[in-house]
Amino acid sequence: MWFYVDSILVRNQVADAATQQRPRGNLSDLYPRWVGTRELLLHHRNPYGQDIDMEIQRGYYGRALDPSRPNDPIDQQGFAYPVYVAFLLAPLIKFPFHGVQIFFHWLLISATAASVWLWLRALRWRPPSFIVCVGVVLALGSFPAVQGIKLQQLSLLVALFLAGSAACVIAGRFFSGGVLLAMATIKPQLAWLLVAWMLVWCVSNWSSRRRFALGFGLAMFLLLGCSEIILPGWYWNFLQALVRYHRYTRNQSVLLLPWSVSGIFAAAFALASALLLWKVRRVPVEGEIFVRTVALVLALTVLVVPMFAPYNQVLLLPAILALAKDRKILNSSSRGVRLMFAAGALALAWQWAASIALSVAYLLGFREWALRAWKVPFFLTLAFPVLVFALSLLDLRLTRQTDFRRENLI
Repeated sequence: MWFYVDSILVRNQVADAATQQRPRGNLSDLYPRWVGTRELLLHHRNPYGQDIDMEIQRGYYGRALDPSRPNDPIDQQGFAYPVYVAFLLAPLIKFPFHGVQIFFHWLLISATAASVWLWLRALRWRPPSFIVCVGVVLALGSFPAVQGIKLQQLSLLVALFLAGSAACVIAGRFFSGGVLLAMATIKPQLAWLLVAWMLVWCVSNWSSRRRFALGFGLAMFLLLGCSEIILPGWYWNFLQALVRYHRYTRNQSVLLLPWSVSGIFAAAFALASALLLWKVRRVPVEGEIFVRTVALVLALTVLVVPMFAPYNQVLLLPAILALAKDRKILNSSSRGVRLMFAAGALALAWQWAASIALSVAYLLGFREWALRAWKVPFFLTLAFPVLVFALSLLDLRLTRQTDFRRENLI
């Protein structure tokens, strides 16, 4: 996968950019956040200002974007994050960005590997060390992780915070779990559904779960309060930045349908999830159900978030591991369900099979063919989240039914 991305995908993008006279700079998604943080903390400038946008573009693209050039990118690369992301990046602002890039590259690799380990702990799955290593290698060699690492996307850090939060809750460290969930809100669109579910889960058994809400609430109070101190009135600036971001990127969910249609599907998926989650809201964390509720909510997040960037699919990791651990669905009497599981496995494996085939063809001298076929590994990218969500919904339902039968027998 790494060879395919470096030698085929990136080479194709460079050639296309040269043909279209499209600018290419450092192309690091960390750069806009780093520049905004530096200007805010060192020079007390508003990171949401258009003057900062122009400065970001000169680094990200190599020059400021020109509206008169039809082939220029539409993404203005503004600082469209909550101000409190600056607290995370503050230790890096006095270093040259090249050094920051190297550090962040290895940080994201470590974060992705740690996420696998944390989700295994959350699932109470203790496979042999060799299997854990294979899981880490496959995670680091998946296209969502490779893209996220190469683009230096904060989504991978968010995934680590979410995994840490779930692992803490499973271990009974509710306060720490709440704090880590609050840290994950540096990308609110990836965390808000899980925040909503965890608050419902807390209220359902307040006496024993209130420490989670206390940790989350205290952390959010500090993040929001300190943000207001360093940039008064930042909320309005942030909302305006979000509106501008969605206007110029014109992002869609992975459903890739007009909002009038995709909104109906998203509402149906959310309703189906909510009905099942409501039934299991009181289950203890010691059972098999709780971590599967988290996996389902994150799979739903990937479906409904208005962005189909593959790197967000790192949030599917807990659902994939949960399905790989028990495989209850394979024992289903429904042939359709078993076929759906097989389709999900095929969609997961396709990225590696296709990238291996193209890489081998490239090394054997069929370079032009491999470059022309660069899209093949992405053929099932959009179908995969839908399949994982459907399988996670069925898996949680089957797990609940199994636990219900076991309790009745007892």
